[in-house]
Amino acid sequence: MIDMTLLDAEQQDKVAIAISEVEKTTDAELVAVLAKRSDSYHYIPLLWAALCALVTPAVLKFLPFWLEASGVYAIQLAVFVVVAALLSIPALSIRLIPKAVRFWRASNLARRQFLENNLHCTEGEVGVLIFVSEAERYVEIIADRGINQHVDPKTWETIVANFTEAVKRGETLQGFLDCIQRCGELLREHVPATAQKNELPNRLVVLN
Repeated sequence: MIDMTLLDAEQQDKVAIAISEVEKTTDAELVAVLAKRSDSYHYIPLLWAALCALVTPAVLKFLPFWLEASGVYAIQLAVFVVVAALLSIPALSIRLIPKAVRFWRASNLARRQFLENNLHCTEGEVGVLIFVSEAERYVEIIADRGINQHVDPKTWETIVANFTEAVKRGETLQGFLDCIQRCGELLREHVPATAQKNELPNRLVVLN
C-alpha cells in the first residue's frame, strides 16, 4: 500500500493558490479538504481478533497432544491480543474493511465537512467541496444548488475518477491541482464571476 502522508505546508499553499486563482473567474466558492482517513475503524481489529480467537479451539483439535481447558483459554487470549495488535496497524486494518463500508464512512465525512465549512451558506448557494480521504482512496466533489442548476452533477465524475487514480499513485498534490484547474474550467463556463468576493477561506483543510 502507498504510504499515506498528508501534504506539507508548502504543498498546502500551492492548493490554496490554485483555489484563489479559480475563484477570480467564477462566483463559486471552493473549499478543499484532505483527510488522512475517514474513520478510526477501531472495531475492525477487535472483530477479527475475536473471530480468530473463537476458531482457535477447533484448530487446536488437530494437535497431536491434549490441552487442558485452561491451556486452550490461554492460547485463545494470546491469539486475540496478537491479532488485535497486528491489525491495529493502519496499513493492515484498512485492507480488511469492505469497500462499501470505507466509501460510506468517507462519504459521510465529506457531507459533514460541507456543512462544517459553511459551504451551504454562501450567497447564491454556490459552494463546492473537493474532498479527499487518503486511506480510503476516496474522492468526492459536492456542489450546492446554485451550482447544480447549471452543472450536471454527473459532469464531476470524470474529474473525480482522474483524481482518485492520482491518490492511488500517491500523487495527491498533483491530483488536487489538476482537479481544481478542471473544476475552474467548468465553473468559469457555467458560473462566471459577476462580482469580486471571497466568502470562505481558500486554504486547504487538513484532517489528521
